[in-house]
Amino acid sequence: MTFSRDNGHARHPFFNSVDMTTARRIRGILLGWILFPIRVALSTVFFLLMWPVARLRLVGLSEAERAVPVQGWRQWFFHPIMVFLSRATFFCLGFLRIKVKGRQADLKDAPVLAVAPHSTFLDMLVLPVTGLPTVVSRSENTRLPVIGALLEFNQSVLVSRKDPESRKKCVSQIRERVTSAGRWPQMLMFPEGTTTNGQVLIKFKPGAFLAGVPIQPVLLHYPNKTDTVRWTWKGTTWLEALWHTMSQFYTSVTVEFLPVYTPSEEEKENPDLYAENVQKLMANVLGIPATDYVMEGRFPVRKLGSLSLPLESPAQETLRLLRRHGFTDAHVEKLMNDMIDSCRSGHSSMVTADHLTSLLGLADRKTAVKICSLYSKEETVDLKHICLSVSAVSGFRSLESLLHTAFTWYDSDEDGLLSADDLSALMGVLVGVPQYDITEMYSALTSRGRPTEASLQNILMTHPVYRKLLTDYLHFNGLVTADGNHNGIVDGKNKGFSNGYKTNSHLLN
Repeated sequence: MTFSRDNGHARHPFFNSVDMTTARRIRGILLGWILFPIRVALSTVFFLLMWPVARLRLVGLSEAERAVPVQGWRQWFFHPIMVFLSRATFFCLGFLRIKVKGRQADLKDAPVLAVAPHSTFLDMLVLPVTGLPTVVSRSENTRLPVIGALLEFNQSVLVSRKDPESRKKCVSQIRERVTSAGRWPQMLMFPEGTTTNGQVLIKFKPGAFLAGVPIQPVLLHYPNKTDTVRWTWKGTTWLEALWHTMSQFYTSVTVEFLPVYTPSEEEKENPDLYAENVQKLMANVLGIPATDYVMEGRFPVRKLGSLSLPLESPAQETLRLLRRHGFTDAHVEKLMNDMIDSCRSGHSSMVTADHLTSLLGLADRKTAVKICSLYSKEETVDLKHICLSVSAVSGFRSLESLLHTAFTWYDSDEDGLLSADDLSALMGVLVGVPQYDITEMYSALTSRGRPTEASLQNILMTHPVYRKLLTDYLHFNGLVTADGNHNGIVDGKNKGFSNGYKTNSHLLN
Protein backbone atom coordinates (compact mmCIF):
# COMPACT_ATOMS: atom_id res chain seq x y z
CA MET A 1 0.00 0.00 0.00
CA THR A 2 1.42 3.39 -0.97
CA PHE A 3 0.46 6.29 1.25
CA SER A 4 0.63 10.01 0.52
CA ARG A 5 4.13 11.37 0.90
CA ASP A 6 5.53 14.51 2.41
CA ASN A 7 9.21 15.45 2.37
CA GLY A 8 10.08 11.94 1.35
CA HIS A 9 8.49 10.24 4.37
CA ALA A 10 5.74 7.68 3.89
CA ARG A 11 2.59 8.86 5.60
CA HIS A 12 -0.01 6.91 7.54
CA PRO A 13 -3.84 6.91 7.32
CA PHE A 14 -4.04 9.97 9.57
CA PHE A 15 -2.35 12.26 7.05
CA ASN A 16 -4.01 13.67 3.94
CA SER A 17 -3.37 16.48 1.50
CA VAL A 18 -5.31 17.60 -1.55
CA ASP A 19 -3.28 16.84 -4.67
CA MET A 20 -4.23 19.30 -7.41
CA THR A 21 -2.67 20.32 -10.70
CA THR A 22 -1.88 24.00 -11.09
CA ALA A 23 -4.71 24.38 -13.61
CA ARG A 24 -7.24 22.81 -11.24
CA ARG A 25 -6.01 24.93 -8.35
CA ILE A 26 -6.41 28.13 -10.38
CA ARG A 27 -9.86 27.05 -11.56
CA GLY A 28 -10.80 26.23 -7.97
CA ILE A 29 -9.74 29.68 -6.78
CA LEU A 30 -11.75 31.42 -9.50
CA LEU A 31 -14.85 29.27 -8.97
CA GLY A 32 -14.46 29.43 -5.21
CA TRP A 33 -14.93 33.18 -5.07
CA ILE A 34 -18.27 32.68 -6.82
CA LEU A 35 -19.55 29.32 -5.57
CA PHE A 36 -18.28 29.32 -1.99
CA PRO A 37 -20.26 32.33 -0.66
CA ILE A 38 -23.42 31.27 -2.53
CA ARG A 39 -23.24 27.71 -1.26
CA VAL A 40 -22.41 28.75 2.28
CA ALA A 41 -25.39 31.11 2.34
CA LEU A 42 -27.86 28.60 0.92
CA SER A 43 -26.71 25.67 3.03
CA THR A 44 -26.77 27.88 6.13
CA VAL A 45 -30.39 28.82 5.42
CA PHE A 46 -31.49 25.16 5.20
CA PHE A 47 -29.33 24.25 8.18
CA LEU A 48 -30.92 26.96 10.32
CA LEU A 49 -34.40 25.89 9.22
CA MET A 50 -33.73 22.52 10.87
CA TRP A 51 -33.46 24.22 14.26
CA PRO A 52 -37.16 25.14 14.75
CA VAL A 53 -38.26 21.81 13.21
CA ALA A 54 -36.12 19.94 15.73
CA ARG A 55 -37.45 22.00 18.63
CA LEU A 56 -41.10 21.73 17.56
CA ARG A 57 -40.92 17.95 17.34
CA LEU A 58 -40.07 17.65 21.02
CA VAL A 59 -41.99 20.64 22.42
CA GLY A 60 -44.24 19.72 25.30
CA LEU A 61 -42.57 16.35 25.97
CA SER A 62 -41.30 15.50 29.43
CA GLU A 63 -37.84 14.04 30.07
CA ALA A 64 -39.40 10.60 30.46
CA GLU A 65 -41.23 10.94 27.12
CA ARG A 66 -38.04 12.03 25.40
CA ALA A 67 -36.29 8.91 26.68
CA VAL A 68 -38.54 6.64 24.57
CA PRO A 69 -38.94 6.59 20.77
CA VAL A 70 -41.02 9.48 19.43
CA GLN A 71 -44.13 8.13 17.73
CA GLY A 72 -47.39 9.33 16.17
CA TRP A 73 -47.84 12.63 14.40
CA ARG A 74 -44.55 13.98 15.74
CA GLN A 75 -42.84 11.23 13.78
CA TRP A 76 -44.75 11.14 10.48
CA PHE A 77 -45.04 14.93 10.20
CA PHE A 78 -41.61 16.23 11.25
CA HIS A 79 -39.37 13.36 10.16
CA PRO A 80 -39.88 13.79 6.35
CA ILE A 81 -39.34 17.54 6.71
CA MET A 82 -36.01 16.96 8.43
CA VAL A 83 -34.94 14.44 5.78
CA PHE A 84 -35.73 17.02 3.07
CA LEU A 85 -33.87 19.85 4.82
CA SER A 86 -30.85 17.61 5.45
CA ARG A 87 -30.66 16.54 1.81
CA ALA A 88 -31.15 20.16 0.67
CA THR A 89 -28.21 21.27 2.85
CA PHE A 90 -25.85 18.80 1.18
CA PHE A 91 -27.27 19.66 -2.26
CA CYS A 92 -26.29 23.27 -1.65
CA LEU A 93 -22.79 22.13 -0.65
CA GLY A 94 -22.32 20.64 -4.11
CA PHE A 95 -23.55 17.06 -3.65
CA LEU A 96 -26.06 17.41 -6.46
CA ARG A 97 -26.65 13.68 -6.78
CA ILE A 98 -25.99 10.87 -4.35
CA LYS A 99 -25.74 7.51 -6.10
CA VAL A 100 -27.02 4.51 -4.18
CA LYS A 101 -25.89 0.94 -4.83
CA GLY A 102 -27.59 -2.03 -3.24
CA ARG A 103 -30.59 -1.83 -0.90
CA GLN A 104 -30.86 -0.68 2.67
CA ALA A 105 -31.94 -3.57 4.90
CA ASP A 106 -35.08 -3.39 6.99
CA LEU A 107 -34.79 -2.67 10.69
CA LYS A 108 -35.75 -6.22 11.64
CA ASP A 109 -32.99 -7.64 9.41
CA ALA A 110 -30.20 -5.25 10.47
CA PRO A 111 -30.64 -3.01 13.54
CA VAL A 112 -27.20 -1.46 12.92
CA LEU A 113 -25.65 0.24 9.88
CA ALA A 114 -21.82 0.24 9.99
CA VAL A 115 -20.39 2.93 7.69
CA ALA A 116 -16.78 3.15 6.43
CA PRO A 117 -14.39 4.59 5.47
CA HIS A 118 -14.98 7.60 7.72
CA SER A 119 -13.09 10.41 5.98
CA THR A 120 -14.81 13.72 6.67
CA PHE A 121 -17.60 15.47 8.58
CA LEU A 122 -19.33 15.57 5.19
CA ASP A 123 -19.89 11.81 5.60
CA MET A 124 -23.02 12.89 7.49
CA LEU A 125 -24.70 13.03 4.07
CA VAL A 126 -25.33 9.31 4.57
CA LEU A 127 -27.96 10.22 7.20
CA PRO A 128 -30.69 11.59 4.89
CA VAL A 129 -29.96 8.75 2.45
CA THR A 130 -30.63 6.17 5.18
CA GLY A 131 -33.66 7.95 6.66
CA LEU A 132 -31.96 9.66 9.59
CA PRO A 133 -31.14 6.66 11.81
CA THR A 134 -30.02 7.40 15.37
CA VAL A 135 -26.33 8.01 16.02
CA VAL A 136 -23.82 8.14 18.88
CA SER A 137 -22.33 11.54 19.69
CA ARG A 138 -20.21 13.27 22.31
CA SER A 139 -22.38 14.81 25.02
CA GLU A 140 -20.37 18.04 24.67
CA ASN A 141 -21.95 18.54 21.22
CA THR A 142 -25.37 19.14 22.78
CA ARG A 143 -24.15 22.59 23.82
CA LEU A 144 -23.53 23.65 20.21
CA PRO A 145 -26.16 25.84 18.51
CA VAL A 146 -28.38 23.92 16.07
CA ILE A 147 -26.24 20.77 16.47
CA GLY A 148 -27.57 20.27 19.99
CA ALA A 149 -31.17 20.55 18.78
CA LEU A 150 -30.50 18.10 15.95
CA LEU A 151 -29.04 15.56 18.36
CA GLU A 152 -32.16 15.86 20.51
CA PHE A 153 -34.35 15.43 17.43
CA ASN A 154 -32.34 12.33 16.50
CA GLN A 155 -32.64 11.02 20.07
CA SER A 156 -28.93 10.28 19.82
CA VAL A 157 -27.00 8.19 22.34
CA LEU A 158 -24.71 10.64 24.14
CA VAL A 159 -21.37 9.80 25.69
CA SER A 160 -18.69 11.74 27.53
CA ARG A 161 -15.28 10.28 26.72
CA LYS A 162 -13.88 11.66 29.97
CA ASP A 163 -16.45 9.90 32.16
CA PRO A 164 -16.17 6.09 32.55
CA GLU A 165 -19.72 5.89 33.89
CA SER A 166 -20.99 7.73 30.82
CA ARG A 167 -19.23 5.23 28.58
CA LYS A 168 -20.84 2.33 30.47
CA LYS A 169 -24.26 3.95 30.15
CA CYS A 170 -23.66 4.47 26.41
CA VAL A 171 -22.89 0.77 25.92
CA SER A 172 -26.04 -0.15 27.86
CA GLN A 173 -28.19 2.20 25.75
CA ILE A 174 -26.79 0.86 22.50
CA ARG A 175 -27.54 -2.72 23.59
CA GLU A 176 -31.05 -1.78 24.63
CA ARG A 177 -31.86 -0.02 21.38
CA VAL A 178 -30.48 -2.54 18.90
CA THR A 179 -32.15 -5.44 20.73
CA SER A 180 -35.53 -3.68 21.11
CA ALA A 181 -37.19 -5.76 18.35
CA GLY A 182 -37.96 -2.71 16.22
CA ARG A 183 -39.09 -0.37 18.98
CA TRP A 184 -36.15 1.92 18.32
CA PRO A 185 -35.10 2.88 14.76
CA GLN A 186 -31.85 1.69 13.13
CA MET A 187 -28.58 2.95 14.52
CA LEU A 188 -25.84 4.26 12.24
CA MET A 189 -22.25 4.07 13.45
CA PHE A 190 -18.80 4.81 12.05
CA PRO A 191 -16.85 1.93 13.64
CA GLU A 192 -13.46 3.49 12.83
CA GLY A 193 -14.31 6.18 15.36
CA THR A 194 -12.31 8.91 13.61
CA THR A 195 -11.54 10.21 10.14
CA THR A 196 -8.69 8.91 7.96
CA ASN A 197 -7.44 9.43 4.41
CA GLY A 198 -9.45 6.41 3.26
CA GLN A 199 -6.42 4.49 1.98
CA VAL A 200 -6.89 1.77 4.60
CA LEU A 201 -9.54 0.77 7.12
CA ILE A 202 -8.28 1.29 10.65
CA LYS A 203 -9.23 -1.04 13.51
CA PHE A 204 -12.99 -1.05 14.14
CA LYS A 205 -14.14 -0.18 17.63
CA PRO A 206 -16.41 -2.86 19.11
CA GLY A 207 -19.34 -0.57 20.00
CA ALA A 208 -21.45 -1.45 16.95
CA PHE A 209 -20.84 -5.16 17.53
CA LEU A 210 -21.32 -5.52 21.31
CA ALA A 211 -24.94 -6.67 21.12
CA GLY A 212 -24.13 -9.42 18.62
CA VAL A 213 -27.01 -8.46 16.30
CA PRO A 214 -26.81 -8.54 12.48
CA ILE A 215 -25.35 -5.41 10.93
CA GLN A 216 -25.37 -4.03 7.41
CA PRO A 217 -22.00 -2.75 6.16
CA VAL A 218 -22.28 0.51 4.21
CA LEU A 219 -19.44 1.84 2.05
CA LEU A 220 -18.86 5.49 1.16
CA HIS A 221 -17.12 6.24 -2.14
CA TYR A 222 -16.06 9.68 -3.42
CA PRO A 223 -15.21 8.90 -7.08
CA ASN A 224 -13.93 12.35 -8.05
CA LYS A 225 -10.87 13.27 -10.12
CA THR A 226 -9.66 15.36 -7.19
CA ASP A 227 -10.35 14.05 -3.71
CA THR A 228 -11.23 17.20 -1.78
CA VAL A 229 -13.55 15.98 0.96
CA ARG A 230 -11.14 14.14 3.28
CA TRP A 231 -9.51 15.61 6.35
CA THR A 232 -7.88 13.91 9.29
CA TRP A 233 -5.23 14.28 12.03
CA LYS A 234 -2.65 16.07 9.88
CA GLY A 235 -2.53 17.73 6.49
CA THR A 236 -5.57 19.35 4.91
CA THR A 237 -7.76 21.09 7.51
CA TRP A 238 -11.54 20.79 7.59
CA LEU A 239 -11.87 24.39 6.38
CA GLU A 240 -9.53 23.76 3.43
CA ALA A 241 -11.47 20.59 2.59
CA LEU A 242 -14.73 22.53 2.67
CA TRP A 243 -13.31 25.29 0.45
CA HIS A 244 -11.92 22.87 -2.12
CA THR A 245 -15.14 20.84 -2.16
CA MET A 246 -17.44 23.82 -2.55
CA SER A 247 -15.18 25.26 -5.26
CA GLN A 248 -15.97 22.32 -7.57
CA PHE A 249 -18.94 22.34 -9.94
CA TYR A 250 -20.21 19.27 -8.09
CA THR A 251 -18.94 16.46 -5.88
CA SER A 252 -19.85 12.84 -6.59
CA VAL A 253 -20.58 10.33 -3.85
CA THR A 254 -21.81 6.75 -3.86
CA VAL A 255 -23.44 5.04 -0.90
CA GLU A 256 -23.11 1.27 -1.27
CA PHE A 257 -25.17 -1.10 0.86
CA LEU A 258 -23.56 -4.53 1.26
CA PRO A 259 -25.49 -7.68 2.22
CA VAL A 260 -26.42 -8.00 5.88
CA TYR A 261 -23.72 -9.66 7.98
CA THR A 262 -25.09 -12.15 10.49
CA PRO A 263 -22.59 -13.01 13.23
CA SER A 264 -21.65 -16.56 14.16
CA GLU A 265 -22.03 -17.77 17.74
CA GLU A 266 -18.30 -17.20 18.23
CA GLU A 267 -18.59 -13.62 16.97
CA LYS A 268 -21.58 -12.97 19.24
CA GLU A 269 -19.44 -13.99 22.20
CA ASN A 270 -16.42 -12.00 20.97
CA PRO A 271 -17.26 -8.45 19.74
CA ASP A 272 -13.61 -7.80 18.83
CA LEU A 273 -13.61 -10.80 16.50
CA TYR A 274 -16.95 -9.70 15.05
CA ALA A 275 -15.58 -6.19 14.41
CA GLU A 276 -12.38 -7.54 12.89
CA ASN A 277 -14.22 -9.85 10.46
CA VAL A 278 -16.57 -7.09 9.29
CA GLN A 279 -13.58 -4.77 8.88
CA LYS A 280 -11.83 -7.35 6.69
CA LEU A 281 -14.98 -7.88 4.63
CA MET A 282 -15.44 -4.17 3.96
CA ALA A 283 -11.73 -3.67 3.24
CA ASN A 284 -11.81 -6.55 0.76
CA VAL A 285 -14.73 -5.01 -1.15
CA LEU A 286 -12.98 -1.62 -1.15
CA GLY A 287 -9.70 -3.20 -2.28
CA ILE A 288 -7.69 -1.63 0.55
CA PRO A 289 -5.86 -3.12 3.58
CA ALA A 290 -7.51 -3.75 6.94
CA THR A 291 -5.07 -2.52 9.59
CA ASP A 292 -4.70 -2.38 13.38
CA TYR A 293 -4.16 1.40 13.38
CA VAL A 294 -6.31 3.30 15.85
CA MET A 295 -6.57 6.79 17.34
CA GLU A 296 -6.06 6.83 21.11
CA GLY A 297 -6.39 10.15 22.87
CA ARG A 298 -4.47 12.65 20.74
CA PHE A 299 -2.21 10.11 19.04
CA PRO A 300 -2.57 7.72 16.10
CA VAL A 301 -1.15 4.36 17.13
CA ARG A 302 -0.87 0.74 16.10
CA LYS A 303 -1.43 -2.08 18.53
CA LEU A 304 1.24 -4.47 19.75
CA GLY A 305 -0.48 -6.76 22.21
CA SER A 306 -1.87 -4.37 24.81
CA LEU A 307 0.73 -1.72 23.94
CA SER A 308 -0.08 1.27 21.76
CA LEU A 309 2.84 2.35 19.56
CA PRO A 310 2.66 5.84 18.04
CA LEU A 311 2.76 6.07 14.25
CA GLU A 312 4.71 9.29 14.67
CA SER A 313 6.99 8.88 17.67
CA PRO A 314 7.28 12.02 19.85
CA ALA A 315 10.85 10.95 20.65
CA GLN A 316 11.81 10.65 17.00
CA GLU A 317 10.27 14.04 16.25
CA THR A 318 12.14 15.54 19.21
CA LEU A 319 15.39 14.19 17.78
CA ARG A 320 14.60 15.62 14.36
CA LEU A 321 13.87 19.05 15.86
CA LEU A 322 17.16 19.04 17.77
CA ARG A 323 19.07 17.92 14.68
CA ARG A 324 17.62 20.80 12.69
CA HIS A 325 19.09 23.14 15.28
CA GLY A 326 22.56 21.70 14.76
CA PHE A 327 22.69 19.36 17.74
CA THR A 328 25.21 16.56 17.28
CA ASP A 329 24.72 13.01 18.56
CA ALA A 330 27.15 13.67 21.39
CA HIS A 331 25.36 16.90 22.35
CA VAL A 332 21.94 15.20 22.44
CA GLU A 333 23.35 12.31 24.47
CA LYS A 334 24.81 14.73 27.03
CA LEU A 335 21.48 16.58 27.25
CA MET A 336 19.57 13.36 27.92
CA ASN A 337 22.08 12.27 30.57
CA ASP A 338 21.89 15.69 32.22
CA MET A 339 18.09 15.43 32.29
CA ILE A 340 18.27 11.99 33.88
CA ASP A 341 20.71 13.27 36.51
CA SER A 342 18.42 16.24 37.20
CA CYS A 343 15.41 13.98 37.69
CA ARG A 344 17.41 11.68 39.96
CA SER A 345 18.48 14.60 42.14
CA GLY A 346 14.95 14.99 43.45
CA HIS A 347 14.12 18.22 41.63
CA SER A 348 10.67 18.49 40.07
CA SER A 349 10.72 16.94 36.61
CA MET A 350 7.89 19.16 35.33
CA VAL A 351 9.24 22.14 33.39
CA THR A 352 7.73 24.95 31.34
CA ALA A 353 8.54 25.72 27.72
CA ASP A 354 10.67 28.65 28.90
CA HIS A 355 12.67 26.41 31.24
CA LEU A 356 13.06 23.80 28.50
CA THR A 357 14.34 26.48 26.12
CA SER A 358 17.06 27.36 28.61
CA LEU A 359 17.78 23.73 29.51
CA LEU A 360 18.31 22.73 25.87
CA GLY A 361 20.17 25.91 24.99
CA LEU A 362 17.77 26.73 22.16
CA ALA A 363 17.91 30.05 20.36
CA ASP A 364 14.11 30.32 20.09
CA ARG A 365 11.21 29.32 22.29
CA LYS A 366 9.12 27.90 19.43
CA THR A 367 11.07 24.66 19.27
CA ALA A 368 10.62 24.10 23.02
CA VAL A 369 6.88 24.75 22.67
CA LYS A 370 6.76 22.25 19.81
CA ILE A 371 8.55 19.62 21.91
CA CYS A 372 6.12 20.23 24.76
CA SER A 373 3.17 19.76 22.38
CA LEU A 374 4.49 16.33 21.40
CA TYR A 375 4.02 15.11 24.98
CA SER A 376 1.39 17.38 26.50
CA LYS A 377 -1.55 19.65 25.69
CA GLU A 378 0.01 22.40 27.77
CA GLU A 379 3.28 24.34 27.44
CA THR A 380 4.74 22.12 30.13
CA VAL A 381 6.42 18.75 29.91
CA ASP A 382 7.78 16.04 32.19
CA LEU A 383 11.54 15.73 31.64
CA LYS A 384 11.28 12.03 32.45
CA HIS A 385 9.10 11.57 29.37
CA ILE A 386 11.63 13.28 27.13
CA CYS A 387 14.85 11.75 28.43
CA LEU A 388 13.56 8.16 28.67
CA SER A 389 11.65 8.09 25.38
CA VAL A 390 14.47 9.80 23.46
CA SER A 391 17.09 7.55 25.07
CA ALA A 392 14.95 4.53 24.16
CA VAL A 393 14.98 5.28 20.42
CA SER A 394 18.34 7.02 20.07
CA GLY A 395 20.82 4.37 21.19
CA PHE A 396 22.39 6.26 24.07
CA ARG A 397 21.77 3.65 26.77
CA SER A 398 21.73 -0.10 27.05
CA LEU A 399 18.46 -1.88 27.72
CA GLU A 400 19.60 -2.75 31.25
CA SER A 401 20.47 0.86 32.09
CA LEU A 402 17.28 2.22 30.51
CA LEU A 403 14.98 -0.22 32.32
CA HIS A 404 16.76 0.25 35.63
CA THR A 405 16.24 4.01 35.50
CA ALA A 406 12.61 3.67 34.42
CA PHE A 407 11.89 0.98 37.03
CA THR A 408 13.38 3.09 39.82
CA TRP A 409 11.25 6.08 38.86
CA TYR A 410 7.95 4.26 38.35
CA ASP A 411 8.06 1.72 41.19
CA SER A 412 5.63 3.97 43.07
CA ASP A 413 5.86 2.31 46.50
CA GLU A 414 9.56 1.43 46.13
CA ASP A 415 9.03 -2.23 47.00
CA GLY A 416 10.87 -3.59 43.97
CA LEU A 417 7.59 -4.69 42.34
CA LEU A 418 5.46 -3.08 39.64
CA SER A 419 1.71 -2.61 40.00
CA ALA A 420 -0.44 -2.48 36.85
CA ASP A 421 -0.52 1.33 37.12
CA ASP A 422 3.27 1.41 37.52
CA LEU A 423 3.72 -0.69 34.38
CA SER A 424 1.27 1.51 32.45
CA ALA A 425 3.20 4.67 33.39
CA LEU A 426 6.60 3.08 32.71
CA MET A 427 5.68 1.72 29.26
CA GLY A 428 3.94 4.97 28.37
CA VAL A 429 7.18 6.86 28.95
CA LEU A 430 9.31 4.34 27.03
CA VAL A 431 7.16 4.42 23.89
CA GLY A 432 6.31 8.12 24.19
CA VAL A 433 2.49 8.03 24.45
CA PRO A 434 0.06 7.10 27.25
CA GLN A 435 -0.88 3.43 27.62
CA TYR A 436 -4.58 3.14 28.41
CA ASP A 437 -4.93 -0.62 28.82
CA ILE A 438 -1.91 -2.58 29.97
CA THR A 439 -3.93 -5.54 31.33
CA GLU A 440 -2.71 -8.11 28.83
CA MET A 441 0.96 -7.25 29.29
CA TYR A 442 0.66 -7.14 33.09
CA SER A 443 -0.98 -10.57 33.09
CA ALA A 444 1.86 -11.93 30.95
CA LEU A 445 4.38 -10.34 33.32
CA THR A 446 2.84 -11.71 36.53
CA SER A 447 2.28 -15.16 35.00
CA ARG A 448 6.07 -15.58 35.06
CA GLY A 449 6.41 -14.71 38.72
CA ARG A 450 6.80 -11.53 40.72
CA PRO A 451 6.78 -8.31 38.60
CA THR A 452 10.37 -7.32 39.33
CA GLU A 453 12.86 -5.36 37.23
CA ALA A 454 14.46 -8.60 36.06
CA SER A 455 11.03 -10.00 35.11
CA LEU A 456 10.25 -6.90 33.06
CA GLN A 457 13.53 -7.16 31.17
CA ASN A 458 12.93 -10.87 30.68
CA ILE A 459 9.46 -10.47 29.18
CA LEU A 460 10.66 -7.74 26.83
CA MET A 461 13.51 -9.96 25.66
CA THR A 462 11.62 -13.24 25.32
CA HIS A 463 7.87 -12.76 24.94
CA PRO A 464 6.83 -13.44 21.31
CA VAL A 465 4.77 -10.24 21.19
CA TYR A 466 6.52 -7.75 23.46
CA ARG A 467 10.05 -8.52 22.28
CA LYS A 468 8.92 -6.87 19.02
CA LEU A 469 8.93 -3.60 20.95
CA LEU A 470 12.71 -3.95 21.20
CA THR A 471 13.43 -5.35 17.74
CA ASP A 472 10.87 -3.51 15.57
CA TYR A 473 10.18 -0.27 17.42
CA LEU A 474 13.21 0.50 19.59
CA HIS A 475 15.57 -1.49 17.33
CA PHE A 476 17.49 -3.39 20.01
CA ASN A 477 18.46 -5.81 17.25
CA GLY A 478 20.93 -7.73 19.41
CA LEU A 479 18.12 -9.27 21.49
CA VAL A 480 17.05 -12.12 19.26
CA THR A 481 17.40 -15.35 21.23
CA ALA A 482 16.46 -16.83 24.59
CA ASP A 483 17.23 -20.00 26.47
CA GLY A 484 14.68 -22.59 27.45
CA ASN A 485 13.98 -20.90 30.78
CA HIS A 486 12.98 -17.61 29.10
CA ASN A 487 16.28 -16.03 30.08
CA GLY A 488 17.11 -13.48 27.43
CA ILE A 489 20.60 -13.78 25.95
CA VAL A 490 22.25 -11.59 23.37
CA ASP A 491 22.84 -13.13 19.98
CA GLY A 492 26.59 -13.14 19.36
CA LYS A 493 29.06 -11.10 21.33
CA ASN A 494 26.79 -8.36 22.61
CA LYS A 495 25.75 -7.49 19.07
CA GLY A 496 24.12 -4.10 18.93
CA PHE A 497 25.88 -2.71 21.99
CA SER A 498 29.10 -0.80 22.55
CA ASN A 499 30.43 -0.07 26.04
CA GLY A 500 26.96 -0.53 27.51
CA TYR A 501 25.29 1.78 25.01
CA LYS A 502 23.04 0.70 22.18
CA THR A 503 24.46 1.63 18.77
CA ASN A 504 21.55 3.08 16.77
CA SER A 505 22.77 6.61 16.15
CA HIS A 506 21.43 6.40 12.59
CA LEU A 507 17.99 7.06 14.09
CA LEU A 508 19.03 10.63 14.70
CA ASN A 509 19.29 11.31 10.99
